[in-house]
Amino acid sequence: MNNAKTSTKRLTAAADVSAIARIISPQDLATLGGGSVAYIKTMTSDEAREMFPAVEGLPQGINLYSLHAADGTPIALTDTMQAAVGHAIGDELEIRSLH
Repeated sequence: MNNAKTSTKRLTAAADVSAIARIISPQDLATLGGGSVAYIKTMTSDEAREMFPAVEGLPQGINLYSLHAADGTPIALTDTMQAAVGHAIGDELEIRSLH
């Protein structure tokens, strides 16, 4: 596929997601998947400090992994992807990817 077609598809997909975001309320998003859907996000230690202010002693300049409910509510913060996946499995959460 050439770059113009790829860019057009990405813009269309982004517009679709934006339209859906206007349709789905935060309350509906929170109940998506019956509370059993989650995603894992990679973040810097600086981002983690903002999202998890109660966590102290995070080293600077490292990547961390946060597990979130479908509505974006943070559930856990870990230093490895495997630990984030393990936490999701332990809580019987289905992991979905974000695009």
